Amino acid sequence: MLEEKLKEAIIGELKRQAANRPRALKVEALQVDGGAEELVVNGKIDLAELAMVIAGSVAGGP
Repeated sequence: MLEEKLKEAIIGELKRQAANRPRALKVEALQVDGGAEELVVNGKIDLAELAMVIAGSVAGGP
């Protein structure tokens, strides 16, 4: 359960950052054989914002 919440938080934040800065960041979620999910990320990531979202997810935030 925690792993799924973390995945959702990371993917959601990266997609949010990409939507806000489409020239600086591109994110694509892929389903590969066996149902595993992978991300293709190209560009700059605001690490502070990503860390804050991950911490909030672990702490039970929105």
